[in-house]
Amino acid sequence: MRDRAQNAIAECLRLAAFTEEPGRITRRFLTTPMHGVHDHLRVRMMELGMSVTVDGAGNMRGLWAPEGANKRRLVIGSHVDTVPDAGAYDGVLGVCLGLELVRIVKERKLAIAIEVIAFSEEEGVRFGVPFIGSRAVAGRFDPALLELKDAEGITLESAIRNYSLDPAKTADAALDANAAAFLEIHIEQGPVLEAEGLSVAAVTDIVGQTRMRLRFAGHANHAGTTPMHLRHDALAGAAEWIAAVERLARETEGLIATVGKIEVEPNAGNVVPGVATVSLDLRHSSDFVRVVALETLLARAGEIANRRGLALVSKRMMDQPAVPMDERLTAFLVEAMEALGLPPKTIPSGAGHDAMVMASKVPTAMLFLRSPGGISHHPDEAVREQDVENTLHVAASFIERLAADLK
Repeated sequence: MRDRAQNAIAECLRLAAFTEEPGRITRRFLTTPMHGVHDHLRVRMMELGMSVTVDGAGNMRGLWAPEGANKRRLVIGSHVDTVPDAGAYDGVLGVCLGLELVRIVKERKLAIAIEVIAFSEEEGVRFGVPFIGSRAVAGRFDPALLELKDAEGITLESAIRNYSLDPAKTADAALDANAAAFLEIHIEQGPVLEAEGLSVAAVTDIVGQTRMRLRFAGHANHAGTTPMHLRHDALAGAAEWIAAVERLARETEGLIATVGKIEVEPNAGNVVPGVATVSLDLRHSSDFVRVVALETLLARAGEIANRRGLALVSKRMMDQPAVPMDERLTAFLVEAMEALGLPPKTIPSGAGHDAMVMASKVPTAMLFLRSPGGISHHPDEAVREQDVENTLHVAASFIERLAADLK
């Protein structure tokens, strides 16, 4: 299995060469470098005896259907677009491992059909909306998305046409009823497995997420002549609330809360801040816990604003419920770990993935492997060969269990 792991890593590095920016890995939805990715994957898929297509949303799809296999198939996939100045493994590794698993299935003569999908878009970089590729495959592509424009004023519809595809056929990308299960393999993009010294983990769920914008408005005034007890300092109020956000998150098990953006007006060193606008990113596996935490934090913001003589306006930017993975398929992953002598670790995903979209269409499982240093979305993103090898062992054992189940 080691040679399979080495090959998957090498393939990720080869695909990293297809980029919009020399010296940096940047590959947005259906930009020119995606042709290089598709050409490379097409050759690899055809070498494996797979039939290859590109659907109306730009997803590259390879199907391995051996003689005697059940019509119901396993779908394996992840994305091949990137954030700007990305690492070489986010998303892409899951596609490369999917092809290695087809090779393993062929060698073991398992009678199971496998479709490998390289999703065209997950990151949301070019058009500001994520999961364009998997939305189409899950049958959730809204035609209104075709009107979106990128920074150059190119519409999504034009981008698809410019790639020699037909945007009218995005609906045809949806999976048919023979798709029995979906598996996504992905680097963790976090530090948990690294901290615990573990190679792999089965994902139990993808956490729910709320994004808010809060505007604390006071009164700007001269910093030297306005006494402290007569100030209506918007930034001081926002800072008190930010400390309350961190305190609640530390006191609530599993709650992740981040204030990552602050905008201050007039933003001058000798002026009492008149307005402070802050972001809130709130995540938890339990929607109930997340909602209660949000209510608590909004109430706290209101109390701080009233006490300090500030006006408060809050706006909800996003509200995504938690998405559980399929319990039966997750159990297959856990059983595979145990059979291989690996700790049966389960973990929620704090980041969104194509799996959360696919779960609305088909039973879905997700397998994480360690991110050394917990680093991702960065050129220093890496994987360890042994972890990739362990991942292949677990995934191959998972497929054997699924094949037996489908019989």
